[in-house]
This record gives sequence, C-alpha cells and structure tokens, in this order.
Amino acid sequence: MLRRDFLKWSAAAGGVAALVPRAAFGAPGARYSRLLVLVELKGANDGLNTVVPYADPAYYALRPRIGIKRDEVACLDERFGFHPALAPLLPLWRAREIAIVHGVGYANPNLSHFRSIEIWDTASNPDEYLHEGWLARAFAGAPAPAAFAAEGVVIGSNDFGPLAGGSARTIALANTEQFARQARLAQPTAASGNAALAHILKVESDVVHAASGLASGATLRTEFPQGPFGNAVRTAAQVVASPGGVAVLRLTLNGFDTHQNQPGVHSNLLKQLAEGLVALKDALVELGRWESTLILTYSEFGRRAQENGSNGTDHGTASVQLALGGRVAGGFYGGAPRLDRLESGNLVHTVDFRSLYATVLERWWGIPSSPTLGGRFPTLDLVRA
Repeated sequence: MLRRDFLKWSAAAGGVAALVPRAAFGAPGARYSRLLVLVELKGANDGLNTVVPYADPAYYALRPRIGIKRDEVACLDERFGFHPALAPLLPLWRAREIAIVHGVGYANPNLSHFRSIEIWDTASNPDEYLHEGWLARAFAGAPAPAAFAAEGVVIGSNDFGPLAGGSARTIALANTEQFARQARLAQPTAASGNAALAHILKVESDVVHAASGLASGATLRTEFPQGPFGNAVRTAAQVVASPGGVAVLRLTLNGFDTHQNQPGVHSNLLKQLAEGLVALKDALVELGRWESTLILTYSEFGRRAQENGSNGTDHGTASVQLALGGRVAGGFYGGAPRLDRLESGNLVHTVDFRSLYATVLERWWGIPSSPTLGGRFPTLDLVRA
C-alpha cells in the first residue's frame, strides 16, 4: 500500500488522528478507567413518542394519529411509559439502571440539523462557533493515559463529532479485525529528514500502535442483533474487550428525521436501539465492565409537539435522553416540558444539554467541567460514586 493510498484509506475507512504525545499516566485524578459510550440518534429523535406522557390528554390532542395508544405503552409509572418497541429496556428500568432525562435542549434553539448538531458536538452557545468538539477540548486539558490505544473510537462514521479537532487521539473504525489487518500494512520507516514524510510516518506508527491495542481476538458469548447498528454494537464490545484501553466510544443510529410515516419508521429505529443497548449491556456484563461504563444517548433536537399532515413530525426542540449503566441511579431527571405551554408549537427545554456533559466530566471522570464547557452548568445526580 502506497502511503498516499494509506492516507486515503485512513480518512475514509478507519484512520486515526493521533499526533500529540501524552503524559504516561494521563491527567492526575481523572477516572478514565470509566468508559463513556455515546449513542447518537441522528436526525432528531421524537422524545414524546420515546417516553410517552400517556396520562396527559394534551398529548393525544396534539397527536390524534401518531400518538402511542395508552394500552400499548410500556408503563414506567402512572404518568409515563416507553414506546412499546423499547420494552426490552424494561428490566433495566426495574433494576434502576436507566435514567431518563426530560426536556434536554438549549435556549434559542436552532432547527437546522447541521447547525444544531454542531452546537451539541462543540457544546457552544447558539450564536457561538467553536472548532473543537467538547471531548477534544476535555482531553486537551485532561489527557487520557498514553498507554491507551486511543482516547476515543468512533464506530460506523467518519464524522468525529464531539471528538473532532484539537489533539485528541481518535480512531474512526468500522471493524476491529479489518482495522488491525489493514494497519499492519502501515509500517513506520525512517523519515530521512523530510518533515512532511515524518508527519505521515508518525500517523502510520500511531495506527499500528492503536491496532495492536484493539485487536483483542476475544470471542464473546453475547448474541448481537443483525444490521448496521447491531454490528456497531458488536464492534464496540470488541473494542472494550481489547487490551489497549479507550475512554470514549461513539456509535450512531441513523434515520430519525421522521417527517412522514413516522409510526413504522420510529418503531423500527427504537427496536434497533433497544436490542442494541440490551446486547451492549450483556457484553459489558460478560467483560466485567458494566459497572464502569456510562451509556448516554443524544440527538440534535427533538420533534414538534403536534403531528404534521404527513403522519409525522417536523423539527422541534427539547427531547428526552437516556443514561444507562451499572452505576446509574435510575429514575426520572429534569422536568417534563408542559404540553399546554408550548413556544411556537415547540417544547420548552428544562435541562441544558451541557448539564449532561458536566455530569460526565465531573461526576463520571472526576475532572473540572468549566474549562471545557466555558462556564458552570449544574450536574445531575444520575451516576453514583
């Protein structure tokens, strides 16, 4: 493989951005032995049909056709229930290993997919344009140990999202075995005083190092769902099983822009999500990592409260997010937005999305959040010490 071909492969199929030396032991006091798994629900997930306010008559008034029927809801309490496709998550709810955060969003919301996910990825204000992802900034200030194969691994996407920019050591990865096989072709050699070539060879060396750390060869007993998201979950479990160590995994489930024919599409997506999360939990338990993993969903925004004329929903604002893990203090967090107090037909957010990030940084990893987030945001009590 020519080096120019390797770089094309690296960018398109599973490469690294791993260029800056790190302290051997990482940031003092940081608990990077605790893994964060981010699951992006790309396209804007409909929170009202994910965690259904089935006891509120306003819900059915706003959604006479696409509202989830009361007798179909997977009840969580006397007011809310999961969409029936999320029923596989009920055992985790009963075990208090799922936290549901209502009303996650931000002030002056932007309803453009591109701009809103940029705001989420960079933890910026709506009128602020930042070039580094919030996790990239976090690792710049509090690096993970150099012995880790990577600080972050992005599975099934070439968009690094919250890990983009900065000096974070990040790998975009579709399949661990394929990555390891192809990385063996990238063998570092002498740079002969050529600065550009030295840079390329450094990338090659980082790829080989990361591949050696991620090629676990482990055989898991856990059964994984079929399909792209199931395969991403399988790959995530393989990365966790590897000896190299990572601080963050990010997975993406596509297709949530449900402007039309939402009931069938959304049900299928939530079924994939539930089955994938259950399989990931089983694999983490098998690997002894469930107690040291926090899984967190996010989406660029929610959907409008009222259904549209195409049996779907248009771009909205606040939504619900899920947190799962062995150290999660299960239950409801935040305030459910009032359906009788909409703003321009949209839900009013009750929890700033950066409070989720502050919770990850301070309560999960034990590092300050203000330098990363550019200010103080209240943390949530959804993880135990």
